[in-house]
Amino acid sequence: MPPKACHPNQAVAPPTSGRWRKRGCACRCHPYNVRMAANLTPEYQKNEARYKSATTDEERLDALQAMLQTIPKHKASEKMQAELKRKISQLRKDMASKPAAKGTVDHFHVPKSGAGQVVLAGPPNTGKSSIVAVTTNAPVKVGDYPYTTALPAPGMWPFEDVQIQLVDTPPMTVDNIPSGLLGTIRSADIIGIVVDASADCLEQADMMHSVLTERGVELKSVPVAELDVANPNARSAIVIANKLDLASEGDIEVLRELFDNKLEIIAISTASGQGLDVLRARLWQLLSVIRIYTKEPGKPADFDRPYILPLGSTVEELASAVHRDLPEIMTFARIWGDGWFEGQRVQRSDVLHDKNVVEIHQ
Repeated sequence: MPPKACHPNQAVAPPTSGRWRKRGCACRCHPYNVRMAANLTPEYQKNEARYKSATTDEERLDALQAMLQTIPKHKASEKMQAELKRKISQLRKDMASKPAAKGTVDHFHVPKSGAGQVVLAGPPNTGKSSIVAVTTNAPVKVGDYPYTTALPAPGMWPFEDVQIQLVDTPPMTVDNIPSGLLGTIRSADIIGIVVDASADCLEQADMMHSVLTERGVELKSVPVAELDVANPNARSAIVIANKLDLASEGDIEVLRELFDNKLEIIAISTASGQGLDVLRARLWQLLSVIRIYTKEPGKPADFDRPYILPLGSTVEELASAVHRDLPEIMTFARIWGDGWFEGQRVQRSDVLHDKNVVEIHQ
C-alpha cells in the first residue's frame, strides 16, 4: 500500500523501493524526503558512514562535526543542520559529564602551557620531532624512519621573555589517523602542518589539508583573534615546509603559488636553522596574545613573570587574572609603556598593549 500524506491535499508519491512498503508519510516533512531534497554530497555520506560505524564518543563527535561541515547549506537542509548541532551539543555535554574510568589516562590530552599551544601534524618522516628537539630541547625521539613518535610530546620554545608550547604528534595519513590525535589537533591554538620540502611537499600539504577539512576542521592562516568565535571548527594554521636545505630550487615557490588561497607557507631547516626565527615570530603573531607586567606602588615592576592575556584585554581583565576578587576592590590603575603617558591613570575598560606595565591600586 502506498504511503499516506500527513497534510490535507498533499500529493502522495508512489513507492519507489522496498523501504516505502510500510504505511507512512510521503510529504516533504518525512526524513527520507528531507534527505533527498537536501541533495547530500558524497563527502557528507562518507562522514555519516563514519558516524554510524564509530565506536567511541570522540569518533562520533569528530564525524558529526565533519557532517555539519560538509552538509549543503540551503533551506532544504536547515532541519538536518539543526539536528546535527543538537547532537553535537548533547554529545559534548555527555562527554563532559562522563567520569573517567578509574586508573585511565588520556595520553593524547596535552595541557596547555606558556603563551599558547602549537600542535605539529603531518605525514611520516617530515621532521616534526626534529623541530621540537631543535627548538625546545625536549626529550623527543628523532629518527630517519617513519612512526618514531607514538604519542604527543610537548616542549617549550623560548620567545623573548615567554615560551611557546610546541607539541610533536604521531604521523597521520589518509588511511591511518591514530585514535585521539584529532582531539589533540582540535584543542590547539595553532595547527602547524609539517611537510618535507624535499619530497612531494605539495601532495603532502594537500593531503593534510583535505583530511582535516573533511573532518570539519577549518584551517585559516589568520591570527587567533581574527577567527569567528561563533565557529568552533575554525583554527589558525600554517604549513611548515621543513628540510629546506634539501629542497630543489623553486619547490617552495611552487608550493606557495599552488597553496596561495589556502594556507601560508613558512620554509625552514632544522639542520641549518634557516627560517626558525621567522617561524617563531610568526607563531607569536598568530597567537594574538600580549605580555603585561605588574608592579606594586613604590616598587619596581616584575619583569620575570608577565601575565599572558588575549589581544584586546582590558585593565579589569588583567586585575581578574591577578586575583579573581581584585576587580571588585581596585580603585584605579596607572600604566607605563606603548600607547600611554608614563604613569597615566587609566580606566577599567581601557585596552592594554603588549609589554605595558600596570600598577593596580586598591
